[in-house]
Amino acid sequence: MQLDIVVAFFLFGMAATLVGSKIHFSRGLSQGLTLFLLIAIGLKGGVALSEHASVRLVPQALLVLLLGLALPFIAYPLLRRIGQWNRTDAAATAAHYGSVSVGTFAVAIALLDSRGVDYEAYFPLFVVLLEVPAIAIGIYLATRGDKKKARLDWHELLLNQGCVLLFGGLLIGWMAGTEGTAKVMPLFSATFHGALALFLLNMGCKAAEQFPQVMRQGAFLTSFAIVMPLVGATIGGSLATLMDFSIGGIALLATLGASASYIAAPAALGAALPNANMSLPLTASLAITFPFNVLVGIPVYLAAATYISQSVS
Repeated sequence: MQLDIVVAFFLFGMAATLVGSKIHFSRGLSQGLTLFLLIAIGLKGGVALSEHASVRLVPQALLVLLLGLALPFIAYPLLRRIGQWNRTDAAATAAHYGSVSVGTFAVAIALLDSRGVDYEAYFPLFVVLLEVPAIAIGIYLATRGDKKKARLDWHELLLNQGCVLLFGGLLIGWMAGTEGTAKVMPLFSATFHGALALFLLNMGCKAAEQFPQVMRQGAFLTSFAIVMPLVGATIGGSLATLMDFSIGGIALLATLGASASYIAAPAALGAALPNANMSLPLTASLAITFPFNVLVGIPVYLAAATYISQSVS
């Protein structure tokens, strides 16, 4: 099977870093690429929402919210009972695995588009819905029974960059529709894959930089960071099948269930849980789960979605 071009940039970044080459992305460029991808995904989803919005979205949105609420409660006991982690570290890591990775979602969209697989184009709405609940649950798990430990900044949680840009893009796309966005859409559609390739090049470098930390953390962290995405993908894919999503929709919800946040969650949880060892969830999500999903997971989720759809029909 031919390697997707954007994934090749991720592998290139990892390989270059591992052999000792320094590919430097300035903070401004890194943030600019993230900003571009968030707005592009949100804008496209908003246009689709303006064309396909219906009352059917309400139960779908509620079920997706339940997915985001459930995943931390699944991850937490695995980390506490099997990994023997303390409550704060387990809760912080569980929250990362209930929240989502927009970068992983962008790779999944690029793969579906390149293969001509249809999907529900309003999916960015679900990304917004999944961003926050798991973070709040993680903070609850870490601080329950001890209100003095709780330092939840709801402003930071609800108005983080990922949520604001995705929701802003959705709102603009929904209000403007296809005709209103025609002037700007060529910029975001024609250059999307190029921006994603650069983003993945940067992520490949960052993931490789975390490898020494992976080696220090041991086998449990690696196992959890691979098994938990498979659990999340199974639940997400099953939920999408229940909601009668398309093949692409099943693959996308499986991908969202499998992904782990490495942007919004670390910022919010680092402020809310100052005693948490944030190197643990960051290493797991960025150095293990993200590469696993990009290189292995997403093609597997798509293949499983195809098989499920064909079996049901």
